[in-house]
Amino acid sequence: MQFVKFRLPLGLLSLISVLAVSSCSKDDDVEQAGNDAATITVENVIESKALTQSGTFQNAGSSPLINPGETASFTFYAGKGQAISFAAMYGNSYDLFFAPANPGIKLYQDNGDPVTGNVSSQIRLWDNGTRINQTTGPLVPPGVAENPVKNVSEIALGVPASQLLKAELTHEGGTKFTLKLTNTSGGTANETPISAGVWAVSQSSGSVLLKEDPIFSPGKPSANGLTDLAETGKTTTLTQYLTGITGPNSPFSPVLVVVYSGNDNPIFKTGENDRGQGLKELAQQGNADILANFLKTQSGVKQVYVLKDPVTNSLQPRINGNNGGKASQAISARKGDRIAIATMYGQSNDWFAATTNNGVDAGTRGDISSIMGLFDNGTLESSFPGAHIGSKPAQAESQPVQQLANPNQFNTLPSLPQMIKVTIQ
Repeated sequence: MQFVKFRLPLGLLSLISVLAVSSCSKDDDVEQAGNDAATITVENVIESKALTQSGTFQNAGSSPLINPGETASFTFYAGKGQAISFAAMYGNSYDLFFAPANPGIKLYQDNGDPVTGNVSSQIRLWDNGTRINQTTGPLVPPGVAENPVKNVSEIALGVPASQLLKAELTHEGGTKFTLKLTNTSGGTANETPISAGVWAVSQSSGSVLLKEDPIFSPGKPSANGLTDLAETGKTTTLTQYLTGITGPNSPFSPVLVVVYSGNDNPIFKTGENDRGQGLKELAQQGNADILANFLKTQSGVKQVYVLKDPVTNSLQPRINGNNGGKASQAISARKGDRIAIATMYGQSNDWFAATTNNGVDAGTRGDISSIMGLFDNGTLESSFPGAHIGSKPAQAESQPVQQLANPNQFNTLPSLPQMIKVTIQ
């Protein structure tokens, strides 16, 4: 076969060369200004705690002892299904203490109404099992040690414990309660001072309490500093233990991630009321899909993702040393684009964690947790985090979106980087 050679005119050859160079330059520009692949990862790093709240109480007078006729009270928050537990020493004994049976005093009726009034019938008297019991009355400490040590057990005296210590619940509104304790032992055969004490409210997961025995366990040896309280009325050691297991246990909802251009975060702006575009549903219910679908229709918004833990959807906290929930997503963004995220803080009515201000430059790599903030959506009345499931729906409100202070009006939470970790790689 004979090949025929074609000779192009010199002018046409020059034009093709120019076009070829122009085409290569354009392709190079597209590659340089094109999409940069990255992966964003959001992880719940909250170290799960068993108690939402704990604290101490004592007589408000010059002595912490609650003598006959005197009172002590404390205020706390609890949602439906939670209970209040406490313990205080029966002063004229070697190791007896007052406490309700576990998991504590019931705070809501079955229909969801708060329990109020006299709840003394739920108080019991317990033997710590570390000192030999003797006839109650003014005693000389420390008494004789039990050998071997016995388990904690309920003990009966001549009169019920409810006749020696009166407990009254007041509902302060929302999920807020006050428990007032009055020493009513005066004039009885068991007249006694009552020591300062400790109290605790367990976390709940649905209808299940994470710790039904926060202070003591009948049938088991005394532990965690309860002996100090039962024998001497000192609360320090037991308080330290309870403080160590008190804190957040919150999940984060599926995470909204938005890639956009411009100077305005498309998700929200502090100082403005909720825009009615779906942020309310994210902040109240953890539903990011409504806002995601809306943002997909907006100019300047380039990519929208909803990140979910592959097993649980929501991002659960770390439990017993195990890793918390995590979600990752490969994203594509041009240089100069911005990235913003938002996710519901689960133990709240309408709080959410989000990137502050105008998000972060899409070219940023590494840990960006430090630019995260906790915000109040302003659409439901706030309540104590972890005690937000009340008897009635939270009261609606219409307030501007604001970043929450820490400490907030209820408690002090860990810093955001200790609760949620966000990285771009």
